[in-house]
Amino acid sequence: MSASFHRLNAPERVLVTKIGLDGHDRGSRVVANYLREAGMEVTYTAPWQTIEAVVELAGRGEADVIGVSSLATDHLIVPDLMAALRAAGLDHVAVIVGGIVPKPERALLLEAGVAAIFGPGAAREEIVDTVRRAAAEARHSVFARDEIRQGGFPAPPPTPPPRPTTDHAPMIPGVPSVVGRGGGVGGGARPKDAKRLLEQAQNTSEPAEGEAP
Repeated sequence: MSASFHRLNAPERVLVTKIGLDGHDRGSRVVANYLREAGMEVTYTAPWQTIEAVVELAGRGEADVIGVSSLATDHLIVPDLMAALRAAGLDHVAVIVGGIVPKPERALLLEAGVAAIFGPGAAREEIVDTVRRAAAEARHSVFARDEIRQGGFPAPPPTPPPRPTTDHAPMIPGVPSVVGRGGGVGGGARPKDAKRLLEQAQNTSEPAEGEAP
């Protein structure tokens, strides 16, 4: 079994950090304690971390989730963190932002791939449950990727090409199909064409006078 399989039921690994110039870390310390008391493995960093340092810590510690605290405007560089994680092959790591994030700026974070955003007063249970779900999704993503690479189960088949447009005319026994609208091949002759084809078939099949039927 792969290492990612054995990690599926292990305690969640969370990196709680602050990037940028914001030094207010009281809230992030509280959240880190919430997660530790819930049985998770938590790495807590000092404030003023660089994006490069956070990516390195996440990779070295095999983090499932990164929690970023922002009480100023440091959440505006989280999209750069998301891009750096993807470049490092850590796009499975979930990123959750907590702190003061104005509503107009939340869309920016969500579009960048942030898993969740918590504001002041968020309930302890909601934070723990969200982090736990995000960690589970991250681990299953890694496990599926590893199994595909190792041939444990095949990659999903490619999407089949769309079927050609057909006329879906009613089938009439003994009458050949005709070309439908737009060049598609119909399932049978349309009624007006069928009548004409039937008359032609009868005329050519009737025996001439004096011929044996």
